[in-house]
Amino acid sequence: MDTLSEAPSHALTGVARVLVHGGKLSARVAEELVASAREKRISFIESLIAAGTLSPSVLAHSLSSALSVPLLDLDSVDLQKVPQNLIDGRLISQYKVLPLGRRGSRLFLACADPTDQEAGERIKFATQLAPEWVLVEYDKLSKLVDKQTTSAAQALDTLVASDFEFDVTEEDPQQQQGAPDVASEVEDAPVVRFLQKMLVDAINLRASDLHFEPYEFNYRVRFRVDGELREITQPPIAIKDKLASRIKVISRLDIAEKRVPQDGRMKLRFGSKSIDFRVSTLPTLFGEKIVIRILDSSSAKLGIEALGYELEEKQRLLHAVQRPYGMVLVTGPTGSGKTVSLYTCLNLLNQPGVNISTVEDPAEINLPGINQVNVNDKAGLTFASALKSFLRQDPDIIMVGEIRDLETADIAIKAAQTGHLVLSTLHTNDAPSTLTRLLNMGVAPFNIAASVLLITAQRLVRRLCENCKTPVEYPREAMLKAGFTDSDLEGGWRPYKAVGCSSCNNGYKGRLGVYQAMPISDEIQRLILNQGSSTDLATQARREGVRDLRISGLVKVKLGVTSLEEVLASTNV
Repeated sequence: MDTLSEAPSHALTGVARVLVHGGKLSARVAEELVASAREKRISFIESLIAAGTLSPSVLAHSLSSALSVPLLDLDSVDLQKVPQNLIDGRLISQYKVLPLGRRGSRLFLACADPTDQEAGERIKFATQLAPEWVLVEYDKLSKLVDKQTTSAAQALDTLVASDFEFDVTEEDPQQQQGAPDVASEVEDAPVVRFLQKMLVDAINLRASDLHFEPYEFNYRVRFRVDGELREITQPPIAIKDKLASRIKVISRLDIAEKRVPQDGRMKLRFGSKSIDFRVSTLPTLFGEKIVIRILDSSSAKLGIEALGYELEEKQRLLHAVQRPYGMVLVTGPTGSGKTVSLYTCLNLLNQPGVNISTVEDPAEINLPGINQVNVNDKAGLTFASALKSFLRQDPDIIMVGEIRDLETADIAIKAAQTGHLVLSTLHTNDAPSTLTRLLNMGVAPFNIAASVLLITAQRLVRRLCENCKTPVEYPREAMLKAGFTDSDLEGGWRPYKAVGCSSCNNGYKGRLGVYQAMPISDEIQRLILNQGSSTDLATQARREGVRDLRISGLVKVKLGVTSLEEVLASTNV
């Protein structure tokens, strides 16, 4: 054959030279294809396939035989199990390679040109792994590479198609020092726009938290709206590292550290106002989970009327916080609105002639005129040490984020006994059990009786949407079992149920508090001194007209602002 008799050109290299030596191409045709590829700025293989000189299948088999490189059919590969983050997307696109897996220091790569030394060196330098080539058909590889490298950007562009204005404030450019390999990642435009879009959507939906969660084969974003987690979207899993890096940069976290949890803050400008966010990262099996909490300082300025206190409960609380000294405790589980209640009280007390200091872990809402301190355990700044310092700072009012141990409790109680008003929180189920908890911590009964003015326990329940709530009939037995009395059921009123419409979240819109406000009366003081149980304290509180959380919730049901299901789910009998 004429193609076999022609001598190969010494100028040919790589795949062209292999094919000419193997008798698959003539030197003249090979040189023409090389020239065409150079002119069109494409690879020799792409020029060869486009010209129809060899089919992708014949080419792959020929190179596998000539170079003794294993051959693989990409149709048999489970693409869900293909590693996503071993090589940067730019290298995958530039050199048309696809990571198949890693074993020790070896990285197995699907390719159509195993003679490309530049690709091997670049990938080895970027990954610090030795490339092991596996031959595949060019057309199948090209489709997969294009799909993998463009789908993420296209998907993000689709997700952030709407216009918005959202700017980072006070970004620290020095955070990128020491990690030059991620400098390009943190400025990836689609990722930046996606993050901003998620934050804008969260604010518009009145979400309290955003969850960015990586899993083995997918990545999801969830918002907590009105206390309920909702899945919002599933962006491409390939963006998880870039998104984490971007969030870390604007939160002033170490973008090179992925092995330990980190906590930070960021401040972003949304239209005309700035909003604070608290950021927490957590290493998981498949990447870093990131939770962003939205800290809206306007919630502390709503006023006590907006929180959901009934008239009698509000009067008890206001009477306690306006006392010159003593202790007021707010109790409830995480996420029950304790911080907002405390800040609302502080906002009422924040006057030019009053010195207020707070110690928190961390300070969630910035209030001008109040001296706020963040706990820093590594530096030795604990609740107890901060409290000791406060007492030398001539305070009038002290707020302790949480009483966690006996030392903090003792100092707080001594401060309450020596002319200071102390506000704090505890994690207990209701007001009477708070007193028992303090006793169990080791606080002397006489100190509790002499210092505590009022304990308010609280829960948050979802508020029914005014547009779509509908009256509902429940069996009388069910209403009585829930806690209503026979007299409560008189009057012809009917509870409402959630329905759902375009302006709400499954029939609910916003939240309100359910409260148990228990003043420490003389009789309750006597029970504390006698170390009475929480049951004894609860019984005495009921005698004095203190509603427990369930009864307070049922009052909200009777008023039509929440549903019976919500109250039953958030309170105990």
